[in-house]
Amino acid sequence: MARHVFRCPLRWGDMDAYGHVNNVVFLRYLEEARIDFMFRLAPGEGSASFTGGSVVARHEIDYLRPLVHRHEPVVVETWVTHISAASMTVAYEVRDDETVYARATTVVVPYNLAEGRPRRITPEERAFLEKYRDDERDGDGAVAV
Repeated sequence: MARHVFRCPLRWGDMDAYGHVNNVVFLRYLEEARIDFMFRLAPGEGSASFTGGSVVARHEIDYLRPLVHRHEPVVVETWVTHISAASMTVAYEVRDDETVYARATTVVVPYNLAEGRPRRITPEERAFLEKYRDDERDGDGAVAV
């Protein structure tokens, strides 16, 4: 299983009054990694993959450790745990070499902006997503993220 690796810089404005990355900022980090994954990495030369738009249907985040200000970027690993006809679930770990700070998932729905409605995942998009798919389950039956 391949994972997309995105190095996300921490900005001074990301911190709360206690010097931790604010919980809402984690959503921005996930978004930056997801955009890099779906809109920079996926399309390739001349491809229209994912360019029609997408919307987030759901976020779920487990905050595991506080992330404090530092000069080194944090790594956001991204992979796919589920693909249906008209949605995908993207999983993430926000981490560095020693620590996982958060685990998260996002349900993304491809969207036709011109028509104002969801659309199906194209065969080209599905082929790309399958390269990053890992839907293995842990011992409790939950998706291992």
